Amino acid sequence: MSEEHLEKLRQELRRGVLVLAVLGSLKQPHYGYSLRKQLQDAGIDIDEGTLYPLVRRLADQGLLDSEWQQGDGRERRYYQLSPVGAGLLDSLSSEWQALNSNIAKLLEV
Repeated sequence: MSEEHLEKLRQELRRGVLVLAVLGSLKQPHYGYSLRKQLQDAGIDIDEGTLYPLVRRLADQGLLDSEWQQGDGRERRYYQLSPVGAGLLDSLSSEWQALNSNIAKLLEV
């Protein structure tokens, strides 16, 4: 398998869990850079060209609330889970736990 093919498979694997990672990170309010930094600190590297459209899409779907706040002398748009987003996060977290447990069993074989 080539490195290029392996990289494509890695990206496919990550793509599905980025929504869960972003929703989980936004239990606390974050602006774009702070959200990206938190994800990176958790070992999830995501470029701005992926993160910002994802956050806007989640906000458009009513999963995130946002407001402009003054921080460090600048206006920044802070995002946080909406009540609908919090409910979805609970559901997706349960699904993730079950899926992860089942996959772990398969990988042990």
